[in-house]
Parts: sequence; structure tokens; C-alpha cells
Amino acid sequence: MGHQDGAWRGRLEAGRSRVLVGLRALGRGAADLLLPPLADDRPQATASAGLTADAWARVVFLEDPVCDGCGAAFEMDGGVFASPRCAACLARPYAFDRARAACVYDEASRGLILRFKHGDHQPFARLFALWLSRSAAPLLAEADAVAPVPLHRLRLLSRRFNQAAEIARPLARGAGLDYLPDALVRRTHTTSQGGKSARGRRLNVRTAFAATEGGRRRIRGRRILLVDDVLTTGATAEACARALIEAGARAVDLAVVARVRTAREMPT
Repeated sequence: MGHQDGAWRGRLEAGRSRVLVGLRALGRGAADLLLPPLADDRPQATASAGLTADAWARVVFLEDPVCDGCGAAFEMDGGVFASPRCAACLARPYAFDRARAACVYDEASRGLILRFKHGDHQPFARLFALWLSRSAAPLLAEADAVAPVPLHRLRLLSRRFNQAAEIARPLARGAGLDYLPDALVRRTHTTSQGGKSARGRRLNVRTAFAATEGGRRRIRGRRILLVDDVLTTGATAEACARALIEAGARAVDLAVVARVRTAREMPT
């Protein structure tokens, strides 16, 4: 288990006995019957672990039909689509082959993602992995391995964990796929992507990522599902995809929790 996957967390967990883990798993069902689990977004009981009904209702989940290239929602047009890809993806395809997002990045999902990303609210990692297991099901079905977008070591020290890795790990485990937490490394400490134009974002991360030596051996000839929390312009995911392809990946797909709506997707 590598540093992107929170190695210190792994060492702590490794010290727990297998018996204790087994007993906890056996007792969880009974405990839920007696004490309903709390919602991840509020300190109140729910019918099942996750979000309250209010929070679920506010999240805009992305359903088919979506663009195969970027995951953007298509407007219904009599059920007939000239292409599985939007005009933007046809004009300028990304380096990654396909993309799926669980939901739209808006006020409802932003709070959940930021609470997880900066508030260290770990239950959201499992929840987001469940969302992706549904929205990215076609990509998971064809993937050979799952890899998270890496953080630079300085940002990892300040944040204490890589949010993409925390989502990718249970996603890979649930799908029975090889998990590659350190396939990629972020070799330069770039400035934040926030506030930059699309071109500025691309330039900022163009050479920021590279495959590790060990990662190359596990990447070569395989279809990799890249995982991140949010898709904005696609600059970071594209830079990662190029690094994976240069390392010998057969193809790269992308799964994100949420994607930002572009101007052309906004309702008029």
C-alpha cells in the first residue's frame, strides 16, 4: 500500500486482529436493527447508512443519456442521438477514452465533497464509491485496474489523505479489480486550479504527472479506470491519462463523483 493510499492509516488498521474485524462484521447487521445508522450529512438516524432524504433530493444525479466522452447530460431529442458524444468531445476529444460522473457539481453536492475533502469526513468515501459503482458501471465492466489521481507529497502532508484514493480503493474492491494507488506520481507542486481558465488549467498540469517505475509494470497493456472527485475542464484528468498512456496503458477511462456544468449545459 503506497503513500497516496494513506499508508499510516493502513499500518494502524493492520494491527487489529482478524477476529475483531470478523466479529464487527457479524454484529453490524444486528446493531443496525437496534440502533438505526446515522446519516453522513446530519446527526440523525436514517433507514440505511448514507444521506438524509432531504440531501438525496437535492443532489442532481446524472442518468443516461450522457455523452460517452465527458459524461455531460444530453438533452432528450425524441430518443434519437446522432452521436454518443457531444459536439465539444467530437471537436476536441480528451486523452481519456470515456467518462462518467455520478452527479452534477452544484450547491448540493459541493458541500458533501468539500466536507469529505477538507473536513476529513471519511464515511463519504464509501458513499461516493457506491455512487460511482452505479454511474461508471459500463467502465468498470471493461476495466483491468483502478487508479486514483495523485496528490503532490506536500499537499498530501497538509491534507493527510488523498481523497481520490479513498474513493478508488472501495470502488476497486467492490468491482474485484486491481487497485493501483501509486501508479502515478505528481512530480511538481502546481498551484491550485481554482480561478484559472481552461487553457491555464491545461498549462498548469501539462507535465505534472508521471508513471512510477512500479506502476509501469502494472499499467502496461491494461485498460485503467482513473478516479477523481470533481471534473471541471478535464485538464488534470487529461494530464493523468496521457501519463498512463505513455506508460503503456491500452486505454484510460475516467470516473468522477461530480462534474461541473459548462455554459452550454446550463438551462436557459
